[in-house]
Amino acid sequence: MNATEFAFVLFAALAVGSALFSMTSRQVVHSALWLVVTLGAVAGCFVLMTAEFVAWVQVLVYVGSIVVLVIFALMLTRQHSAVSAEVTGNRWTAAVLGVVAAGGLGATALAGFHGERIEGRRIGTAGSIGDALFHDWVLPFEILSGVLLAALVGAIVISRSGADR
Repeated sequence: MNATEFAFVLFAALAVGSALFSMTSRQVVHSALWLVVTLGAVAGCFVLMTAEFVAWVQVLVYVGSIVVLVIFALMLTRQHSAVSAEVTGNRWTAAVLGVVAAGGLGATALAGFHGERIEGRRIGTAGSIGDALFHDWVLPFEILSGVLLAALVGAIVISRSGADR
């Protein structure tokens, strides 16, 4: 195991550990802050896989925007810190399903990437992502843009029709 693989294992362990803290924290704001650590560790994994562009998008979009939005929403809505009875009654079911899902994902990843090694290939640069996006994925990207535009127009129509009543 070389230094890059060791650092990857450390980042992965940090991501899993902080995700567990995020899920089990009783304070909602603490959960959001542990989510920042989780997403930062995932960005570190992307850097080690030489996908710097994806890592920066991870940091800017998720850590910089989504988590800040969640924290502001929590601060503005004044959430109660008490856990409801509905959540605590399903903890064991959720834990069993989480372990089953993690086992399935782990087995899939092991079968798909068994024997692969992290090398110095440049697969996550802006140029390689742009080539893949505009050569191989341009049609699905445009279809997705049309679907999102239709959803936006539909949301505007629905919100306007309620205002006329």
